[in-house]
Amino acid sequence: MIKSKYEHMIAKKGWSEAKTRERLGIHSGIFGICCNILLCASKFTIGSLTGSVSITADAVNNLSDAASGVVTIAGAKLANKPMDEEHPFGHGRLEYISALIVSFLIFLMGFELGKSSIEKIINPTQVSFNPWLVAILMGAIVVKLIMAYYNNILFKLSNNINLKAVRQDSLNDCIATAATVAALIISSLTSFNRADGIIGLAVAVIIIISGIDIVKDILGRLLGQPPAPELVKSIEEIILSHSEIIGIHDLIVHDYGPGRIIASVHAEVPSTADIVEIHDIIDNIEKEISSKLKIVICIHMDPIVINDEIVDRYRALAAEVINKFDSRCTFHDFRVVTGESHTNLIFDLVTPFDKNKSTPRIIKELAAEFKKKDEKINIVVTVEHSYV
Repeated sequence: MIKSKYEHMIAKKGWSEAKTRERLGIHSGIFGICCNILLCASKFTIGSLTGSVSITADAVNNLSDAASGVVTIAGAKLANKPMDEEHPFGHGRLEYISALIVSFLIFLMGFELGKSSIEKIINPTQVSFNPWLVAILMGAIVVKLIMAYYNNILFKLSNNINLKAVRQDSLNDCIATAATVAALIISSLTSFNRADGIIGLAVAVIIIISGIDIVKDILGRLLGQPPAPELVKSIEEIILSHSEIIGIHDLIVHDYGPGRIIASVHAEVPSTADIVEIHDIIDNIEKEISSKLKIVICIHMDPIVINDEIVDRYRALAAEVINKFDSRCTFHDFRVVTGESHTNLIFDLVTPFDKNKSTPRIIKELAAEFKKKDEKINIVVTVEHSYV
């Protein structure tokens, strides 16, 4: 119901992808602030009436949780700021930075819980069973589950990584609170007072692990990770749908934040083609990719010789040798320079990142494989890695 409501709102208002991320981020932040303030007020009231220090302390914790909502709103607003002279690619990566702040709050929760749990294991204390405390904690679990559910829907609609972090933060709160309830019950039914600390420490480890997963995701986007296979496939399909393009290689995708992607690629075209005609075709392809995928792309023309008996024969030989050398390797920009004493095969070799060999060794071993086929062959190779 919530999802369909937001889908209708997005369609009705005609929000762009960037605007959708901003608006849903703001909605998430406001919802989180309201829920946490409500929990804070409820716990503080009950804590004051019952004289429970633990409930009052938990109220303060909910007040600090409201900070995640403030960070989410700020990140959504700042990330959608237009480009300027100092930031010609926009401010989209601020979304990742704000999500990183939320993940640090998750780490802080995990470390604080771990610290207090270790203290309780070393110096266990009698835990008294308080019906008011259990009722409040169960209510908090329900509210946090609603928050996690709500943020999960908004995350799927917007792919705003901030909302993924906030969703995990709410789930962590649920786990921590449920563990507290379990510890209360165990301690009240048995004389094992260390149960509270042991369960708390286990939850702290779970929370820290979840924080590490989120940080890895965020840092991958900040440092530059490979583009999604679906995006690569879409770019390839659009370019290769034009019969004048024989093949592509060296696709590089730069992510400057959601909706701010810049790419470059080499397109192989027949060396006999009219350069003005090919240039016009490539211009149209760039516009098509920009329109369909919202990507600014620069396509470099690579003229290659086709339908030449000598080149085709050596290209087939190179494919055979390279596939035998390592089936994961590919090659491109293939050229042949023949001579009386030797024949140069010039090409770029794309190797996997996990190939545990230096570039000189790769070239030496590959050259030896070619020599087995023909002593006159000399290879001139540029070894590189794929960016996708």
